[in-house]
Amino acid sequence: MRIWGKLIGFLIGLFAFHSFGAALLGLALGHLVLDSGWLSGLTRTGGKDGYVEPLFAIMGSLAKSDGRVSEAEVAMTEKLMTRLELDALWRRRAIDAFNQGKAPGFHLAQTLGDLRAWCLPRRSSVMPFLDMLCDVALADGPLSENKLQVLKRVAFSLRIGEIQLVALLAMKGFAWNTGPRPGEWAHAGAYSQPGYRPAPHSSGPDPYTVLGVPRDADERTIKRTYRKLISEYHPDRLGNMPEDLRRRAEARASEINAAWERIQSERGFR
Repeated sequence: MRIWGKLIGFLIGLFAFHSFGAALLGLALGHLVLDSGWLSGLTRTGGKDGYVEPLFAIMGSLAKSDGRVSEAEVAMTEKLMTRLELDALWRRRAIDAFNQGKAPGFHLAQTLGDLRAWCLPRRSSVMPFLDMLCDVALADGPLSENKLQVLKRVAFSLRIGEIQLVALLAMKGFAWNTGPRPGEWAHAGAYSQPGYRPAPHSSGPDPYTVLGVPRDADERTIKRTYRKLISEYHPDRLGNMPEDLRRRAEARASEINAAWERIQSERGFR
């Protein structure tokens, strides 16, 4: 446990201001700035040291979660290395991390903590990372229950709500099953069960599926979901992320805006 920041802050507050209240404030500031690592995390340039290895280790764990790692999952992982513009050295480190993630005894919780610590002062990186993990989860076909559970753990650890995960998977062709067996995921094209209400025929994806909300959701719910999603995907929040990820964020933002505009038009929202 780090204590020097607290101690220094406490002593500065006590002797500089001759006040116990100032000493307590100094203790709190010393913890925040020196002991917690918050300041150093905030001021780092966002280099690859903090995220490449935990991200690709989680990809390995995700790919292995249903029993085997397929060629499609490996190919997708290699594609993501290119998307992140990794050079030869970083590709080697990413591959090593992926192999560690798929090995028996891998500690997913600890690695999620490492990725979360890097993302904490960089919230704009969270959705692109979750987007890439979803690509790995879906590379081999239908989303398995084991992979869904890993994605849920990742989303929870990174403080992403289920509704955002729903919307992200929906934009990739999967949607929440509202039929007779709720709580399941299925490919959007597989809906044929009784109880599922398809969208009215129109060009383009179902806007409710894009936003990840039920068709009977009220105006307040839809607006809140839209604002949350568009804030996560807005390209201006991505900072110095690779250009390919920026383009993907722009495409996601366009899909979200188009879905909102269609719902506005259909239901007369202001």
